[in-house]
Amino acid sequence: MAVEGIIGKKVGMTQVYTDDGRAIPVTVLQAGPCVVVQRKAGQKDGYSAVQLGLVEDRKVKKVTKAMKGHFDKAGLPPVKILREFRVGGEDEVKVGDKVSVDQFAPGDLIHIIGVSKGKGFQGVVKRHHFRGGAATHGSMFHRAPGGIGASAYPSRVLKGMKAAGHMGSDQVTLRNITVVRVDAANNTLLVKGAVPGAGGTYVVIHKAERPAKVARRATKG
Repeated sequence: MAVEGIIGKKVGMTQVYTDDGRAIPVTVLQAGPCVVVQRKAGQKDGYSAVQLGLVEDRKVKKVTKAMKGHFDKAGLPPVKILREFRVGGEDEVKVGDKVSVDQFAPGDLIHIIGVSKGKGFQGVVKRHHFRGGAATHGSMFHRAPGGIGASAYPSRVLKGMKAAGHMGSDQVTLRNITVVRVDAANNTLLVKGAVPGAGGTYVVIHKAERPAKVARRATKG
C-alpha cells in the first residue's frame, strides 16, 4: 500500500521487556483498519492525496446530508474520523482500498500527531512553571505573576507575555518515535514513550522519511 500512514486511537501506556531485561515504557495505539474514502488527483484537485476513514466497531448514528452523499458516492458506510494523507501522483490507490497496521515494522520511525490533554484555565505557576513568591511570613505574594509591563512606556502589555489562561487541548506532533511492536491480528501498535492526549484520543500516524545520511549508511552497510 502506497499510503504511508494510518489513523489510530490511543489506548493507554504499559511497558515491555527486552531480552536483556530492560523495561521500555510504551504507548498502545489502536491503529486502523482504515479505508480509502476519496482519491484526490493532481489534475483535478491540484495535489495528489487520499482521504482515509477509520473503521470502528460502533456505527455512526448522526450523519449530515452532505457527509451521507460523500460516503454514498464512495459506496462505503459512514465513519466518524476522516484524515487526509499525501501520496505520489502515480500511486495506484483506489477508493475502497484497505490500509492496515502491517505496513509498520519494529524499529521503524514514525511521526504522531495528537491533541494534548485539556487542563482548563490555569495560573502561571502551573501553566508556565513560574516559581512564585514566599509562602510564609506574610509575603502576600504566593502564586501571582508579578509585573507584566511598564506604566510609562510603552503603556501596554506586549504580545507573547506569559500569563494565566487556557492550558492544553493543543495539537502536538511527536517526531521520530520508534515502533517497538506490531500486532497485525489485533490492529495494535506499540511505540516507545508517551503520546499526547488521554485514553481514547484519536491520533494520526505518519511514516518518517529516512534522512539521506542514514539511508546512505544503510546502503553501504
